[in-house]
Amino acid sequence: MLDLSAGTQMIILFFVLVLIRVPVAFSLALSAMAAMYVMGFGLDMVGDLIVSGIAKYSLLAIPFFILAGNIMGITGIAEKMINFFRTLVGGLPGGMGLVGTVVCLFWGAVSGSGPASVAAIGPLIIRGMVADGYSRAFAAGLVCTGAALSLIIPPSIGLVIYGILAGTSISDLFLAAILPGLMLGLLMLCALPFARLSAMPPSASESASADAAFLRAVGEGSGLPYATRLLRAFREAFWGLLTPVVILGGIYGGLFTPTEAAIVATVFAMFVGFFIYRTLSPRALFACVAASAGSSSVVMLVVAFASLFGWVVVVDGLVGDYSDALLGISQSPWVIVLMMLVILLLAGMFMDAITIMFITLPIFMPVVQQLGLDPTWFGVALMTALSIGLITPPVGINLFVAANITGLPLGQIARGVIPFLIVSLIGLLIVAYVPAISLIAL
Repeated sequence: MLDLSAGTQMIILFFVLVLIRVPVAFSLALSAMAAMYVMGFGLDMVGDLIVSGIAKYSLLAIPFFILAGNIMGITGIAEKMINFFRTLVGGLPGGMGLVGTVVCLFWGAVSGSGPASVAAIGPLIIRGMVADGYSRAFAAGLVCTGAALSLIIPPSIGLVIYGILAGTSISDLFLAAILPGLMLGLLMLCALPFARLSAMPPSASESASADAAFLRAVGEGSGLPYATRLLRAFREAFWGLLTPVVILGGIYGGLFTPTEAAIVATVFAMFVGFFIYRTLSPRALFACVAASAGSSSVVMLVVAFASLFGWVVVVDGLVGDYSDALLGISQSPWVIVLMMLVILLLAGMFMDAITIMFITLPIFMPVVQQLGLDPTWFGVALMTALSIGLITPPVGINLFVAANITGLPLGQIARGVIPFLIVSLIGLLIVAYVPAISLIAL
């Protein structure tokens, strides 16, 4: 250990602290401060480095997108969107698998957070899929995977942070991520017919109860014609469906920046909740603000201490050493890209996406630049790899949220995720080795 550089000792200490279950943010802080002490820097620098790491205007997008997603989660928008798509597919066999996938894509454009998406739309989608004959574990697996696309589908909190760290246009990242996100959703649909072959049907009482609830919600059995029911469902879901248009249309129409879009999304959600659906009360809004503040503080604490960690990586010269090691693996850029993706996938099994970005990007970005690769495309590929980390044990947080809302053991939900994990890995390879999918819109 004594022969290792202070930066390398810091990385080893970080993983040791994580293994003994010290919270990630504090593992970053303690390991970075230990390295600073070894390097002879005074700890009086810590405060200034932390402040400089989080005093970035673009980071304001994080708490506001979280708040907007939480407000929309309690206004009933999720249920109205599900009802609309359920009415649209009508009586197609297994139609809730299609509905669940589409709603996950739409909700990704509302929430920007995978675990929040599972909590908001998971109970409704799982209930409907059970009524259609899917097993509860498989339904939970679909929701976990679809919600993980929130890391890719703009406005993504992960893409905001990547844009800040990599010095890349956040608007370009949002635009580049749209087509890959839709492609991954289509790959999920391709897995549905095969996965249903092994799905155990629900009990008769469970199916009848869930199906009756959905029939009441969409008006089936009321004697109304299909077109009338569809129009009514669309009218109720209109404001939820309009949300991505407001956010992304405003950004690419030049009306506001991605950070300003987060504030617009919050105001829009409040307007819909108070004046359109009238399901939002001052008390509920206060609860949303409090919950969002808690979620935002967790993210920002990681960002603050990770910036300290990243400073040590740069000052100690690890960037050059580790980048040179990556470049020395092969003469082929695509072999090196594959190695970086494997590192991201393995790291995603144990750490959250934000922490992984702060640790790896100072090393990866010089490699990307030296290989002449597009940083916008790499951001989408990186985010696709990190989204898979949300559904891979032992620390796939989407799995834990799904286990909480379904009451199923974590292992059972993990088995339900397997078909979607396979198609997600295929999608990652397509995004990584066909850059045109990400860059065609730029």
